[in-house]
Amino acid sequence: MKYCRFQLHHQTHYGLVESVAGVEQITRLLLSPPEEAGESLEDVPTRRMDHLSLADAVLLAPVPVPQIVCVGRNYRDHAAELGNEVPAEPLIFFKPPSSLLAPGEEVRRPQISGRVDYEGELGVVVAKTCYQLGPEQDVRPYILGYTAVNDVTARDLQSKDGQWTRAKGFDTFCPVGPLVTDEIDPWAGIGVETRIDGAVRQQGNTKDFIFPLEVIIRYISQVMTLMPGDLISTGTPKGVGPVVAGEVMEVIVEGVGSLRNRVS
Repeated sequence: MKYCRFQLHHQTHYGLVESVAGVEQITRLLLSPPEEAGESLEDVPTRRMDHLSLADAVLLAPVPVPQIVCVGRNYRDHAAELGNEVPAEPLIFFKPPSSLLAPGEEVRRPQISGRVDYEGELGVVVAKTCYQLGPEQDVRPYILGYTAVNDVTARDLQSKDGQWTRAKGFDTFCPVGPLVTDEIDPWAGIGVETRIDGAVRQQGNTKDFIFPLEVIIRYISQVMTLMPGDLISTGTPKGVGPVVAGEVMEVIVEGVGSLRNRVS
C-alpha cells in the first residue's frame, strides 16, 4: 500500500496512491492518519474520491510533525569521501521538525553558510511505539513504510561546529516524500539516487548499509522511545556535493518515487 498527504479544497487529507493505466493516482481518501494504524496500513478505512493524478496534487510532507532521527556515515564510500572513519556503531543525530519540507517546495540556503549539500536517503516511518527492543526482536512490525529524504546539510558549518545540530537543522533542510510505501524491501536492496538538474550525482543501494535497519532501529530504541509517525533517515551514499540557487535536487528512491525541491 502507498499513501500520500495532500491538500484538496484547502483541507489536508491522506490519500491512497495506486497505479491506474500506468499513472500514479490518488484514488481514495484515508479516513484516519496512517500512523494510527499500528502494524498494517491495510487496516486504515478509506472512502472513494474522484481520482487525482499524484503529479497534479498539492503534496505535503507525508509525515506531519515527526521526531526526525538520522544516521550518519552509513555507507563506507560516503565516510571515505569526507575523510571520516567508518563508525563502530550507528552515529545518530536529530533534525528538528521545523526542518521538514514538502515535495516541490524550496530549500532556502542560509546566508551564513557558504556551502549547502544535498544528501539523498531512504527514510523509515515508525508504525508503533518502539523502546528497548531486544537483540533478536524483529523490527519489521515497527515499520509503517518507507519514503525519500534529502538530508540537506550546511557542510561548512558542520565542519566548523564539530557537532551537527546547526548544519542539519535549518528550516527547509529536510524534504520528505512524495509518498510512503510498505511495498519495498530494503533488506533485498533498494536503489537510492540523487540528481541535480537531471544529472546523476549519487547512486547507492541499501544492500550497502554498514548498519542494516534491524541494527539501526534496535540501537535507537535503546536511547529513546520512537513514536508512531517518527522518521528515521538511514544515511546517504557517496557523491554528496554543493548546490546553488536555482538548481533542482531530485532524490529518487526505488519503489517510492521522486522527491524534487528547488534551491533558493
